[in-house]
Amino acid sequence: MTLSSSQLQSEIFYPDSDGEPMAESDSARNYLIYGVEALDRYLQNQDDAYVAGNLFIYYEKGIPSSVIAPDVFVVFGVEKKQRRSYKVWEEGGITPSFVLEVTSETTQKNDEEVKPQKYSRLGVQEYFQYDPTSDYLNPPLKGATLVRGNYQAISPNFLANGVLSIHSTVLGLNLRVIAGELRFYDPKTGKTLLSPKETEQARQEAEMAREQAEIARQQAEIARQQAERSQRDAIPRMLDLGLSVEQVASVLSLSVEEVRQFAQNR
Repeated sequence: MTLSSSQLQSEIFYPDSDGEPMAESDSARNYLIYGVEALDRYLQNQDDAYVAGNLFIYYEKGIPSSVIAPDVFVVFGVEKKQRRSYKVWEEGGITPSFVLEVTSETTQKNDEEVKPQKYSRLGVQEYFQYDPTSDYLNPPLKGATLVRGNYQAISPNFLANGVLSIHSTVLGLNLRVIAGELRFYDPKTGKTLLSPKETEQARQEAEMAREQAEIARQQAEIARQQAERSQRDAIPRMLDLGLSVEQVASVLSLSVEEVRQFAQNR
């Protein structure tokens, strides 16, 4: 039996995984997860922004070997939905605009030589690399933008506090290395992007602070009421001792009118 070209095409298998772990170390995995979660939260209100990581991107229909799996990537102009893999021809030919690779000993050469060539051919506008151990990249964060088919380095900034910062025009964010930790920073809000775990921790800390503030307020109110009762109890005794209203007011740091009101309500 002869199969049509469409039947042959349908038989082509595009794997969703290569069976390998998502990262070779805890630090690489943690930054991969942080990058995806923080950027997904940052772009949560943008319906045509898709954020993923360690997901196969197939870029040539019918050729499963034409595949690449960035650690973190962002695509603009496509539907925000869950995908098992990203097939460029099913997404209107739209490719990622931003890619971040977390570099390690086994991926350094690939990240430095092979992947930039693939990403440039795909039209990935910005390509960033981060080395969590600072063993393979100097400085540990590098960024490049695509100019006429080739990547040109984005000049890093070293802030007064020693923080390394590189601006991503595509994202409108700064990528920063703060005490060795990679973080995304929003220059518009002046805040660092948090992961959901960090956001929940911050929420719990804020809730605890509110509870402590409420307890302090209640304690202050009880103390105020106790002081007021003590003053009320002291006024008649002091008046009975022959002190004038003015003298009582001076001793208790009250106004003359307040002392008179207390005296009238005896």
